[in-house]
Parts: sequence; structure tokens; C-alpha cells
Amino acid sequence: MLTETPSTSLDPGTRSADVVAFIGGGHMASALIGGLLAAGRASADIVVVEPFEAQRDKLAQAFGVRAQAAADERLARAGTVVWAVKPQLFAEAAAPCAGFVRGALQLSVMAGIRTDALARAIGLPATQAAVVRAMPNTPALIGRGIAGLFATAAVSEAQRARVEALLAPTGATVWLPREADLDAVTAVSGSGPAYVFYVLEAMIDAAVQMGLSAEQGRRLAIATFDGAAELARRSNEPVETLRAQVTSKGGTTHAAITSLEADGVKAAIVKALRAAERRAQVLGEEFGRG
Repeated sequence: MLTETPSTSLDPGTRSADVVAFIGGGHMASALIGGLLAAGRASADIVVVEPFEAQRDKLAQAFGVRAQAAADERLARAGTVVWAVKPQLFAEAAAPCAGFVRGALQLSVMAGIRTDALARAIGLPATQAAVVRAMPNTPALIGRGIAGLFATAAVSEAQRARVEALLAPTGATVWLPREADLDAVTAVSGSGPAYVFYVLEAMIDAAVQMGLSAEQGRRLAIATFDGAAELARRSNEPVETLRAQVTSKGGTTHAAITSLEADGVKAAIVKALRAAERRAQVLGEEFGRG
């Protein structure tokens, strides 16, 4: 449990853009902390509030940063506060931190917590809070992710650049004009790795049915996804064109694509993503409006 700490009034001049505080020290926070240290950030300029002792020990061993169980005046030094707790724990985590973090740039990597809810939780009007909401995905843990970003009107260009630099070690970023667009980002890229793994499962199963070993199927399927994605990234052609280029009429690929189309796979994928989008909207209502 996070210990309640009295609210305090802070002089904005006491904050430093070099100091980053993390509320929550799990996988995403760890990826960001590792990136900061690799970029030359001093461990003394990283503050972590993490209620679980085992996770604090992991952070100390992995990065040499001192994580603490409760909010205190160290948070008052932070120019940027990264919210990285599970959304259902946000209200509990925010209460003891609010008085220390109000004047900082707020960066949320929490699913479903809207910017107005975050502002309210730290005691600021939504119009005055500098909040950036990010929707990353799990490949961020190896520097190959992508995050959709939305910034409130109070976020300056310098603060946007600060967020981009902070997230750079995790992969690419895409700025969005509307916060509601993050629901679509959640459906496409936030949940997207699971769709890839799902298709990989099917390809590996098929490989085994055709007489290959599971390990051979795994290597072939993963390398195919990796190579095809890189080919699409490097090409200026639409993905439909790339697909058509390897689908000769009467050939093996044509037989496979014809089977997929007969089973309505493309429509099923679109339907699945729209279901994910709707669920993101529901979670936004549940967690994001308090």
C-alpha cells in the first residue's frame, strides 16, 4: 500500500527537467528507466515509487536506482512524472503523490485513464494540467514498440520533445489530434502483438501437421513475419500490392489466400479490432472518469 503523505505547495523552480519520477516500477517503467540510463541520465535523477518490495529489489539490482515504497518530497524535484501503475490501482496511487507532482509534466502509460481523470486525481483543472497520454505496446520492452500519444493544450512544444526523448528507447511514436483516437490505437497496435502471436500459433500448428517440428515451424513463422514486416516498412507500395506480388494465380499462395477469403478472415480481423476499440471505450468510461 502507498503511504499517505501530506500535500505540499511547491515552487516550480525547484523542479528539474532532468529528474524523472515513476509511479509504478513494472515492465514499462523498467524499459523507460533502462533507456534513460543508456542515454546518460544519472541514476540519482530517477525517482521510483513502487509499493512492492520484490519489485523495488529488482529495480535496484537491474539499474542501481533507489526505489521507495511511498511518496515523499523527492517527487517534488521531478520535471516529469510517469504514471505506470495498473489502471485499477491509479486512484490509490495518485492520492499520496498529488501534492508533490502537481507542477510537473504528467506522462501516463496507463490503459484507460483519461487526461481529465488524471488531472482531477492530482487536484488540477483539466485545462491547466500538462498531461501526455501514451498507448504503448509490449515490443517497447525490446525497443521495437510504437506508442500513440495525445497531449493536452497545456503541454508545450518543449514538453512534447521531452516526452519523445523519454519514449525513444522504446520505439516509435505517433501524435494524435484527439484523445478518442487512442481507442483505435489500442485496438490496432496496443493489442496488436497478441494478434501476431495468434497467427504465429496457427502457422506453427500447421507446420507440425505437415510434418515439421514445432521448433522448425516456430523459426520459419517468426522469420517470415519479421521479414515481411521489414519489407513492408522499406517499400513505398501499399501492403495490398506487396501481397498481390507474391500471389500468382493458380499458385500455392493463391490457394492459401483464396481459402482465407472464403472463410472471411479479413472481415473477422476487422470485426476483432472494432471489438477491441469498443472495449477500450468501455474501460475509458470505467477507469477514466473516476
